[in-house]
Amino acid sequence: MANIVIYSSDLCPYCHRAKALLQRKKAAFTEIKVDFDPAKRAEMRQKAGGAGSVPQIWINDEHIGGSDELYALEAAGTLDEKLAVSA
Repeated sequence: MANIVIYSSDLCPYCHRAKALLQRKKAAFTEIKVDFDPAKRAEMRQKAGGAGSVPQIWINDEHIGGSDELYALEAAGTLDEKLAVSA
């Protein structure tokens, strides 16, 4: 299975949406919450090339982007392939 990291916030509906899709796919992921952790948010922003919105998602060290980009991969039929590849 793929190595998935998602930076998220408890109050973010897009985070919940992205995590729900990954859970439906039975894809395990590491969640890093940035709600009250400025250092984690700064880490996310640096890794994401300046993007400060959540969620920010990586699959096997490839920056996917946010919830919309994750769902676009699903719509294009390429998400399952990414999730099946091990890093």
